[in-house]
Amino acid sequence: MAMAKLVAVLILVLMATSMVLVQGVNHVEGEYRLDSALYGSGSLKIYQCPSQCNRRCGRTQYKKACLTFCNKCCRKCLCVPPGYYGNKGICPCYNNWKTKEGGPKCP
Repeated sequence: MAMAKLVAVLILVLMATSMVLVQGVNHVEGEYRLDSALYGSGSLKIYQCPSQCNRRCGRTQYKKACLTFCNKCCRKCLCVPPGYYGNKGICPCYNNWKTKEGGPKCP
């Protein structure tokens, strides 16, 4: 009886965990894409930029430069892509802002 309860609790925990991990992701035609309503342009308020940029720049060795440009981009675009790298397509403003040389402005 106790073993059955333990198995039931473990199954519930696994289901809850998988639901949390999938939140913000949609399945479309065999591929996964991030939900732009949660991460797209205008999805943030200016006061949220520092915490989102800390997350975005958390794994780079060039943290100061990353934070500087990320915050600048966030203030302009009001979005920061999810993850530490990539996913810029979810925020076109952030993705398309270029330097004078034509390289990406936003990390």
